[in-house]
Amino acid sequence: MTAVQTAPVTQVRVPARSVAGELRAIKIVWKRELIRFFNDRLRILTSLVQPFLFLFVLGSGLSQLTSGGTGGLNLRTFLYPGILAMAVLFTAMASAASIVWDREFGFLREMLVAPVRRSSIVIGKCLGGATVAAFQGLIVICIAGLVGVPYAPDLIAGVFGIQLLLAFTITAFGVMMSARIKQMQSFMALIQMLILPLYFLSGAVFPATNLPAWLTVLNRIDPLAYAVDPIRRIVFSHLTLAPAVRQRLDAGMTWGSWRVPTLLEVGVVAAIGAVLLAIAIAEFSKTE
Repeated sequence: MTAVQTAPVTQVRVPARSVAGELRAIKIVWKRELIRFFNDRLRILTSLVQPFLFLFVLGSGLSQLTSGGTGGLNLRTFLYPGILAMAVLFTAMASAASIVWDREFGFLREMLVAPVRRSSIVIGKCLGGATVAAFQGLIVICIAGLVGVPYAPDLIAGVFGIQLLLAFTITAFGVMMSARIKQMQSFMALIQMLILPLYFLSGAVFPATNLPAWLTVLNRIDPLAYAVDPIRRIVFSHLTLAPAVRQRLDAGMTWGSWRVPTLLEVGVVAAIGAVLLAIAIAEFSKTE
């Protein structure tokens, strides 16, 4: 009898987990988000349509009706801080939505079975989405001169820093939601249900003072409001306004009669981002 020959067994060696390996995984996921974004020029252009419509079409169209209420300040200038937040908001959510696409096409499963912690994948995704959204926000910063806002270095640095933090928080929120959503249609419907109310309740299109009691409560519990207000403070600090106009349009976020400091507002956004990131990591750590 002829001896049966068996094919040699190929050994597969899974590298041990290490800090360097986890950082490399974060970098790869982050870089993938940037490559996908910059290779899609149509996405870059379409994501800017909504901010520009609000700023130049809505702002110009309503300026004559609101000139008395703004004390002569151009409505586009008043809306500009909210538009800076809007540019980040929708782009960050769109970046998080790509996880649903990856799940539908099977790429997400390949990522989750990689010999790295799932937390590294989530962190890389959030950092990538934040970078992409902050880039979109930077484009809107560049048009400040068109609405009468000066190009001051401290203004640009302060606004961009808050945009980056907001982008990370919103991306973490989107990643957390996408952990359990299986279809893109469901995710987009959820975005429409949550994002627009968050934006309009944040005080991006109206001063957050002298509001009805129910609207004041909703504004104070809106996380986005704690990013819009410090952006508005930074922008308005570089404008020459009459004290009465400044008090009416930039009274700031208050808890009772106490005006919340800018650093505390930024801390609220950072804390919410950290909590959402932890929840997203916990969701993706469960068995897929």
